[in-house]
Amino acid sequence: MLAAANAQALEDVTNGIRSGNITTVAKYLDNTVSITISNNQSIYSKAQAEIVLKDFFTKNQVKDFIVKQGGPSGQNAKYAVGTLQTTNGTYQIYLVLKQKDDSYVLREMRFEK
Repeated sequence: MLAAANAQALEDVTNGIRSGNITTVAKYLDNTVSITISNNQSIYSKAQAEIVLKDFFTKNQVKDFIVKQGGPSGQNAKYAVGTLQTTNGTYQIYLVLKQKDDSYVLREMRFEK
């Protein structure tokens, strides 16, 4: 069951990014999230992270998001690396989800041009 929840969490997050739907992504945010946008890294609370992501996706409307690779990262984590095409250029995205209790949460997101 956990493997299915794990796969679903990663799929939901990548689909949320692909559609620019931050509400979907926000469901998986951990209590604190590391977000790096063009070498500007900060640790945000869940509420702050949602605002930062909404701002990013408002300014950078999604054209496409293609996951290049992904899979397990250690015992209790999953990652995905993809290319995000936006109205303001292309970003490489790196996502890390970690196991927390019986589900997976988004712990880290990096957006690099």
